[in-house]
Amino acid sequence: MAKESKHPRGWLFKEEPSCYNYAALEKDGKAVWAGVKNALARQHLRSVQVGDRVLYYHTGAERAIVGEMRIAAGPAVDPGSDDPKAVVVTVEPVKRWEPAVTLQQIKEDPLFATWELVRNSRLSVMPVSREQWQRLEELYRLNGSQNGSA
Repeated sequence: MAKESKHPRGWLFKEEPSCYNYAALEKDGKAVWAGVKNALARQHLRSVQVGDRVLYYHTGAERAIVGEMRIAAGPAVDPGSDDPKAVVVTVEPVKRWEPAVTLQQIKEDPLFATWELVRNSRLSVMPVSREQWQRLEELYRLNGSQNGSA
């Protein structure tokens, strides 16, 4: 039985939208997050708990946080991989972030200067501190108010 976190922690998961995007997650209702190969990213993935909050980041040309997810199950050994170190979790959508919070906005904010998203752009799973999460939500609300959607 998966241990549910009393105080959900924050994470950011990155994916190329041409491989799997937030709209597909919304349509599917949940998805198994697999294919993480980087050792540090796998270590982070093994640390997630049911109930943890996750920001969905589209890589590639978009480079922005486009939605929020929640960990629904896992972590578990990846049944579709021959690699015994491969791990998966199941995620479910919470809400779309429209407009998205862009990497440019994040890089312009001094709070994020040491964050892995800025320092190690290849890392696909990373923690998000409570302070970082709160600031990202502020940027999201600010984007909405500037576009008349908040």
